[in-house]
Amino acid sequence: MTIGVGVIGAGMAGRAHAAAYRSAPTLYRSILPDLRFISIGDISPELGSLAARRFGYERNDTSWQAIAENPDINVVSVVVANSLHREIVEGLVAAGKHVLCEKPLSDNLEDARAMADVARSADTVVRIGFTFRRAPGVAALHELVTSGVLGRILHVHGRYWCDYASDPRGPISWRYKGAPGSGALADIGSHVAYLVEFLGGDVEEVSGGRFATAITERPVPLGTVVGHGQAALSDTYEAVENDDYASFSAQFEHAVGVVQVSRVAAGYPNGLALEVFGDAGAARWEQERSGEFQLMLNEGATGTRGYRRVIIGPDHPYFAGGLPMDAPGVGIGQNDGFVFQARAFLEEVAGIDEADSLPRNASFDEGVHNMEILAAVAESAANGGATVKVAPQRPEVAQ
Repeated sequence: MTIGVGVIGAGMAGRAHAAAYRSAPTLYRSILPDLRFISIGDISPELGSLAARRFGYERNDTSWQAIAENPDINVVSVVVANSLHREIVEGLVAAGKHVLCEKPLSDNLEDARAMADVARSADTVVRIGFTFRRAPGVAALHELVTSGVLGRILHVHGRYWCDYASDPRGPISWRYKGAPGSGALADIGSHVAYLVEFLGGDVEEVSGGRFATAITERPVPLGTVVGHGQAALSDTYEAVENDDYASFSAQFEHAVGVVQVSRVAAGYPNGLALEVFGDAGAARWEQERSGEFQLMLNEGATGTRGYRRVIIGPDHPYFAGGLPMDAPGVGIGQNDGFVFQARAFLEEVAGIDEADSLPRNASFDEGVHNMEILAAVAESAANGGATVKVAPQRPEVAQ
C-alpha cells in the first residue's frame, strides 16, 4: 500500500503541511505505509513550483480540481482562504480523497454545517486541524486537568497576541475582508477558543464580546501577498472590514474564562499563552517558551509556594520516541505540532488501531462547534456584550 499526498495551498500554513507529511513517517516506530509526495496546488504557479521543489513533491498544479482528479493522490490538506474551503472539500470528498482541512472550517456557519454533513457521511477520513492541541506543553496542561492534579478547575485564561498586522503599511488581503468576527477572532481566536475548551470543558455561553479595528484602511499590493508577508504597494487604499482585536468571557459547565486576541499587538510575533487555575494549583504555558511550562501546587508552607519551571521532555505527551533527540532539555516548537497532526491523520487513513496511534484529529462537527463559539462572540459584541448561549456539541463528539 502506498499513500499519495497532495497539499492545496502553498502559503505559510500550506508549506507547514507539506513539510509535516515529509517528516511524519520518521516519528516514533515505522508503522505507516510508504508515502508518495505527489503535488502541491496553488493558483500561483510560481509559489506552487517553489514549494513542490523545496519539499520534494513531484509536481505542482494550479487548480484543486487537478488534485481531485489525480487517481494517485489519496490524502489532501486544504490550506487556502476560509471562503474556499467548502467547494474544495466537497469536491475532494466526492472524488474519494481523505481530507485534512485547516481551521476555521469556513467563513460562515451555513457552509461549515454543510461541510460537516458531508464529512459525517463520507467513506473517507475527513478531519480539521486543531494544531495547538498537539503542542506537548498544552497537552501536558490538559493531563494536569484530567488527572486531577490541579483539583477542581476554577477559571481559564487564554490570549493570542500577534503583531503581523501592526504595521499600517501592511498590504490589504482577504484576511482584512468580511464581517466583524472574521478578522483576528476567526484567524487566531479560533485557536484559543478550542484550547480553552481543551482545558476548561465545553463553552456553554459567552458574554462581554468586544471588537476593535485599530487600522481602518490598508494599501493595495501590486503583487501577490503570501501569508503575512510584505509586497510592493500601490497608492490605493481599501477599507479594513473586520476586527484587529477581540475579547470575550466564557462560561464552562464548572468554570469561567476570559479570551483576548489581537493581530496588532506590537512586540508579540506569536504570543499564544494559556493559564488554568484549580483549587489545588495552577499551570501556564506560552508559545514563546514552548519547551517548558510553569506549575504551581498548593503544597508545603504558604511562604514557599510559587510557580516552578518544568522543562518538557520524554515524560510529557508526544515527546518520547517521537523526536530524533528525545532527551531531557531538547526543545520543541510550533512546526512540530503540524508533524504530530500529519502523523495522526496518516495513521487513521492507514487504518492503524487508535490504541496504537496518536490522538485522532478533530471532526468537522468539532469545527462547527468552534465556529458557533465565534458566532456567539460576534452576536455578543453586536449587542453590547450581552450573554449568548452556545449550542452543545453533538452527543457523538468526543472531547
